[in-house]
Amino acid sequence: MNKTIAEKVIAKHLTDGQMATGEEIALKIDHTLTQDSTGTLAYLEFEAMGVPKVKTELSLSFVDHNMLQNDFRNADDHRYLQGVAEKYGVVFSRPGNGICHQLYLERFAKPSATLLGSDSHTPTAGGMGMIAIGAGGLDVAAAMAGEPFYLEMPSILGINLTGQLSPFVSAKDVILQVLRELTVKGGVNKILEYFGSGVKTLSVPERGTITNMGTETGATTSIFPSDEATRAFLCGQGREEQWSELKADDNAQYSEVLELNLAKVEPLIALPHSPDNVKPVSEVEGTPVDQVCIGSCTNSSLRDLKIVSALLKGKKISDNVSLTVSPGSRQALQNLAATGELEPLIQSGARILENACGPCIGIGQAPTTEGVSLRTFNRNFKGRSGTQDAKVYLVSPETAVASAITGEITDPRKLGKYPELAMPEKFVISDNMFIYPAAKPAGPVIMGPNIKPLPAFQPIPYKLNGEVLLKLGDNISTDDILPGGSEIMSLRSNIPEISKYTFCHINKSFASRALERSGGFIVGGENYGQGSSREHAALAPKYLGVKAVLAKSFARIHMANLINFGILPLTFAVKQDYSNIAQGDLLELAIKDLDKNLIVKNLTKGTQIQVTLSLSDLEKRMVRAGGKLAYIKAKQALQ
Repeated sequence: MNKTIAEKVIAKHLTDGQMATGEEIALKIDHTLTQDSTGTLAYLEFEAMGVPKVKTELSLSFVDHNMLQNDFRNADDHRYLQGVAEKYGVVFSRPGNGICHQLYLERFAKPSATLLGSDSHTPTAGGMGMIAIGAGGLDVAAAMAGEPFYLEMPSILGINLTGQLSPFVSAKDVILQVLRELTVKGGVNKILEYFGSGVKTLSVPERGTITNMGTETGATTSIFPSDEATRAFLCGQGREEQWSELKADDNAQYSEVLELNLAKVEPLIALPHSPDNVKPVSEVEGTPVDQVCIGSCTNSSLRDLKIVSALLKGKKISDNVSLTVSPGSRQALQNLAATGELEPLIQSGARILENACGPCIGIGQAPTTEGVSLRTFNRNFKGRSGTQDAKVYLVSPETAVASAITGEITDPRKLGKYPELAMPEKFVISDNMFIYPAAKPAGPVIMGPNIKPLPAFQPIPYKLNGEVLLKLGDNISTDDILPGGSEIMSLRSNIPEISKYTFCHINKSFASRALERSGGFIVGGENYGQGSSREHAALAPKYLGVKAVLAKSFARIHMANLINFGILPLTFAVKQDYSNIAQGDLLELAIKDLDKNLIVKNLTKGTQIQVTLSLSDLEKRMVRAGGKLAYIKAKQALQ
């Protein structure tokens, strides 16, 4: 059978199941990736499994999220991460080295391999022809322990790229156009595979921008071919020997095809408060801007920074705008400095921030009250910036620069002639911020006082009773469930403390009510749990006693995290029944056999609601064991 690119990589790594859409499959994972926001919990989980060394070909631990060290907590976590990496055979990327996805693309990604990362934007590596999937930390810990990764075989949505981008139109505009057509839930249980004559016009960093933000469609992952552009990038990184060609077979079959002529794409902008609220920049020109932030794992490559430098050369940013630039890696910054292209950024008045995620996750640079902030990032959920009433827009680096100069949203095509962009044949490379595991015995792993033991959960009972603690609408994100920001993220190793912030921006009394009532239920709308992969958004509600979430539909990663920690993700069989449950209603659910079709009794209203519970046989065993960690621990003990 003629195969797509994705099917070829999956077939190479398939350990169980059949590649039929909707069937459960298991994949061998070559590489794993963690970052400090999710990594401390992932390594606590890995340690609890009792495995002496990681069993992957390569595992990496990056520190790039919570870089502020306001007190001992973040510093202690970073020390723990370095120590645990040395003990278990993990490559450690020190604070300040850069953003995990940018660094991984530069130094470790290779065609036809698999990557599982505890960050939702792990699909960035799909720009290198990889099957790279974001998952919860427990799934990544399991992969490090040698377990395969289980998922539902996605359908393959082909995106046929033709033509070539016009001046001042970039890869960010391409993915915004895809989001405009698919929406934030149009990619659920799908792989977005790019093909066609337009592919060869895009460099690997540009492809990485597109695959990175494919996450916002809900897609399992996104993937590009590996071709001569891939070879050139690897050659520049001194890794040409890792190149291999990867392309779809002739007449490969896609479940559906989206046609996209790059020549017809124009500068686009995502309006508050969703990445799919996309319009042409020309339609919102003139809106005054308070802040512009360039960076994040979406748009912080050397390619992006070069165009920013060229457009800012000889220019000064508006007196009313604060412009920040966060390079994605030390390599990108070093190359920019070596060619003199850092100077125009400094002269323009831009603030050069650390090589880290920073403002993208609400760590610094919160906008002013009701401020308008243009960001080259991937998400603009309400309050994610750190300012609840800010209006955050998502734009390309070109649009960001044009708007920073004029002080208002501006179509970048008004800047004149597009600069010539010359990428180096060989990058300036320094890997001295990576710490590789030594052959000698590791020292002790030091755990600071803020790092608390993992909570132990009992297997779920055969009957669940409780109150509807909270009823929510559509597209609730993991930021809504458990927000980011420096204050909350410094507690990521302390589940009892971080759980106090669950739904804090939606209902301040949620955590205390949940504990007082010994838990209960949550009701949500469509696409519940979209956004970040942070498993704390499942683990904290579990700690508070949440037993099940009833929703119209779930985001893939969050649904997996709920199952991993024994919270049942129940889907309304009839979506209109969502209206028949109110906050405060008492519910009862019998789950003796964890059947697919279940009945929820609304004891308050005297009604019944049919729900669907889609668990595989493996997931049923995990839930019955008390969650995935307890299941794997028992399995490892028998080996």
